[in-house]
Amino acid sequence: MAQRSFWKGYLKLSLVTCRVAMTPATTEREKVRFHTLNRATGNRIESRYVDAVTGKPVKDADEARGYPTGEDKYVILEEDELEAVALESTRTIDIEMFVPRDSIGWIWLDSPHYLLPDDEIAEEAFAVIRDAMDETGTAGIARLVLYRRERAVMLEPRDRGIVVWTLRYGDEVRDPADHFAGIDREKPDAKALALVTRLIDRRTTKWDPAMVQDPVQDKLLDIIEARRKKQKPARPARREEPQDTPGNVVSILDALRKSVEAEKGGKRGRR
Repeated sequence: MAQRSFWKGYLKLSLVTCRVAMTPATTEREKVRFHTLNRATGNRIESRYVDAVTGKPVKDADEARGYPTGEDKYVILEEDELEAVALESTRTIDIEMFVPRDSIGWIWLDSPHYLLPDDEIAEEAFAVIRDAMDETGTAGIARLVLYRRERAVMLEPRDRGIVVWTLRYGDEVRDPADHFAGIDREKPDAKALALVTRLIDRRTTKWDPAMVQDPVQDKLLDIIEARRKKQKPARPARREEPQDTPGNVVSILDALRKSVEAEKGGKRGRR
C-alpha cells in the first residue's frame, strides 16, 4: 500500500512544469520505540524547555533562536529574518543544472524520497524529464525547503519515477585524505590477496533485503511480548569475543589458507 505523500508541489524545468507529490523512501515506523516513565507511578514523563539560569519553564511564545557569539552571548534572530533568506518558493523543484550521475559520490547523498506525478495531466511532462535524464546519464540539481531547512537536492530517474536525494552541505563532509593518509601504501602480499579473493568469490551472492534485518528488534519484541504475558523472557546466550593475545598470534597466510579450506565443504557461493 502506497504511503500518503508528505509534500506536494511542482517540478519545473525551464518552461515545463508539472504537479508532483513526494514521500520519504525510507521509514522508521516499525522501529521499536520506548517512552520514558516514572518507575514509581508508571506515568509518562514530559520534557519541557526550562531557563538554564532560573530553572523556570519557558513558554512557547518566549522561545527564540540564538547564534552563539561568545561565552553566554547570543545574537537572537526573529522568524521573519530567517524566512527572508529562504527560497521564495518552497513548493517548486526548479532544476537549475544537470551533472553526470556517477560524478556525485555516495558520501554526499543524505535522505532519499520518491517523486511521482500528482495527476494524469502531469504524467507526460514528468515522463519526458525522467526519461531524458535516464538517456543522458545525468542527474538534476535543484534547491528545496524540506524539514524546515533549505537544501540542495539531486533528482535521478528510477523505474517509472524519480528519486530525490537531499544532499549534505559542503561543511558536513570530511576530507577522506585527513583520515586515510597515514595508512601504509605498500601493496599486500600477493598470496594473501589471492586467498582473500577466493574467499570473496565463494561468499558472493545476490542481494536480499533480508540481509539487513534487525535481529535486536526481533529480540526486543520477544521480550516485550513476554512481559505483556507476564512471563520471564529467555536470556539470549552471549557470544564469546575473540581474545587477541601475543601467544595467540598466527600467520595471516596460515589463517587464510585454513579459511579457504573450511569454505570448500560449505554451501556458500554464487546464486
